[in-house]
Amino acid sequence: MVQYKWRVLSNTTIATLMSSIDSNIVLISLPTIGRDLPQTNATLLLWILLGYSLLTAVVLLNFGRLSDMFGRVRLYVFGFAVFTVGSLLCGLSQTGIELVSFRLIQAVGAGFLFSNSAAIITDAFPPNERGRALGVNQVSIVVGSVAGLVLGGIITTTIGWRWIFFVNVPIGVISTIRARTSLHEIAKPESKPRIDWLGNILFAAGLTVLLLGVTLGALGQIPDPDAIGACVGGIAMLGLFVLVEARERSPMLDLHLFRLRQFTFSSFSMFLNALSRGAFTFILVFYLQGPPRYLSPFTAGLYLIPVSASLATFGPISGWLSDRYGPRPFVIGGLLTSAAGFLWLTTIGPDASFFQLTPELILVGAGMGLFASPNRAQMMTAVPPARRGVASGIGATLLNTGVTLSLGITLIVMASALPRAAITAIFLGTVHPGETFPAAAGFLNSIHLIFLVSTALLIAALIPWLWRSAARAPEAPPVALEPGD
Repeated sequence: MVQYKWRVLSNTTIATLMSSIDSNIVLISLPTIGRDLPQTNATLLLWILLGYSLLTAVVLLNFGRLSDMFGRVRLYVFGFAVFTVGSLLCGLSQTGIELVSFRLIQAVGAGFLFSNSAAIITDAFPPNERGRALGVNQVSIVVGSVAGLVLGGIITTTIGWRWIFFVNVPIGVISTIRARTSLHEIAKPESKPRIDWLGNILFAAGLTVLLLGVTLGALGQIPDPDAIGACVGGIAMLGLFVLVEARERSPMLDLHLFRLRQFTFSSFSMFLNALSRGAFTFILVFYLQGPPRYLSPFTAGLYLIPVSASLATFGPISGWLSDRYGPRPFVIGGLLTSAAGFLWLTTIGPDASFFQLTPELILVGAGMGLFASPNRAQMMTAVPPARRGVASGIGATLLNTGVTLSLGITLIVMASALPRAAITAIFLGTVHPGETFPAAAGFLNSIHLIFLVSTALLIAALIPWLWRSAARAPEAPPVALEPGD
């Protein structure tokens, strides 16, 4: 009989892979969706992506809290079922507004899956094996985000974009049943649960208003003063959220966990890493399919295979080695490797071939693989078992928030270098081969600048790990931490 821990790892890996694939599988199909789906414009196309990642980021903290209250496996299974239903509805969408709405249902399911997977794995595996197990799981997240582009290109080119959602349905049904029958609770749920409604509202409203200001402003849907006002208002609500959480007895964001230095450092690095790479595939897809390349979805997907292959190779190796030698060299090495890849990408030309792009993409993917699992294992091991649901939710929230805000940064950079009409034309795929596109040079310059910003963010993510070697103060005992301390 297969040991329970391996059943946990296989099921949670399938879950995170599916939900991660769906965060990007739509991206490569956006021009086709824009042409085929009635009542769809550039703003709706963008929010097909942003709505999914935004809502996932918004619900993760609370879902991690709920899992500590009511049981991680129970809510994990529920999330699998919701995600499967959402996938079916997305495939049946008849308008752009419907697709955005049904993607939000998918995002709720993905939130339950992301927020509980790491905690369930950490409960099932002993400390000396967690790095390897979380390595496989974390690699599935990033591989899924890249593999989604390859699969999306193949499916869209061969059988149509609706099947990028329909393929989830049979896998989701089988995996939901398997999770329900084979997984069981290990951690004891909390008694007398209490939900932090004010914290939830402030976090959701702040992040939503901030991203609405960025996206609508960049696309010229609202005047610049209104866009700036929305961004300032969103940031203010997020600041108020932190103040409220510091005083809340049962917060959705347990700030007391940040008393643990290992948890804080790992969280900070995770967020900056996500912020640096969140828009990576988004940028490359439009670089490959937009002017002056005009590659097909299938060919564009093939260009991204080196990222997925190198990440899948280095991720599990890094997790296994970090269990034996500690996470620090692999986290630092991963951040430096990815930074080198992004810096190299700032030199790409308008017609770089597959082989010219491959070395840079391998460096980026290898760095992601080296970093992810050791950093996450350090983060999860630093907290007491009873708080791992919240810790897992915080980690997943930081990851998804970083990815979401990265798309916002990308839009801001593009809007500073390109006319808004040119951005809309690129997103909708209305520029065709043979047509003159005056903004092509500005588009390439904006890509170079975005990758330069990514390099700087990865260097900044090194600071906590370099600081650790200079400050070796004793870590606060995790077992002393309790909610409301």
